[in-house]
Amino acid sequence: MPDKTRSYRMQRRAESQEQTRLRITESAVALHGTVGPARTSISSVAALAGVRRSTVYRHFPDEAALFDACTAHWAALNPPPDLAAWSTIVDPDERLHVALGELYAFYRRTGQMLDNLFRDETEVPLVRERFAAFHGYLAAACDTLMAGRRLQAAGRRRTQAALGHAIAFSTWKSLVREQELDDTDAAELARALVAVSSRRDTPRFG
Repeated sequence: MPDKTRSYRMQRRAESQEQTRLRITESAVALHGTVGPARTSISSVAALAGVRRSTVYRHFPDEAALFDACTAHWAALNPPPDLAAWSTIVDPDERLHVALGELYAFYRRTGQMLDNLFRDETEVPLVRERFAAFHGYLAAACDTLMAGRRLQAAGRRRTQAALGHAIAFSTWKSLVREQELDDTDAAELARALVAVSSRRDTPRFG
């Protein structure tokens, strides 16, 4: 019986520790999504989680460990669109239509967090280092959307630039937040830009 009691207590303690770790992680996510990583301190995370700073450090020895846990937790709740699924769509224009619809919906769900990350990557080396993965995702997305487009060199360069612009978070912000288009109209306008860029008679200025 004593062994069973000890095992039960150890299990309860492990569960309590895991709950504390999750609460700390969720507090960091909440702060990153509101004030941003650059303005999130260990003390503010501890206060929001209702624990001591020493408790935070017991679970996460440094800010990098906490940031990585925060990133993994947030990413699990907010996965970006699946590039492999886009690749199964043979027609490039249809693929772009689906991609922009999914990507702009993702931006709408995650806009506040992305705002903070894009802002803070210029200030915090750790954010810049970890956020590089999202920039890599966008580069891969552009390659996926270029696949199957039979273009000459000049048209290819223009179209790749147009696609990069179309899928950028800053483009979504400009069209939706500043120009007050809805996601559907914003996506249609971005698609039109890509369509024009691939035409041989694209007007040149200057």
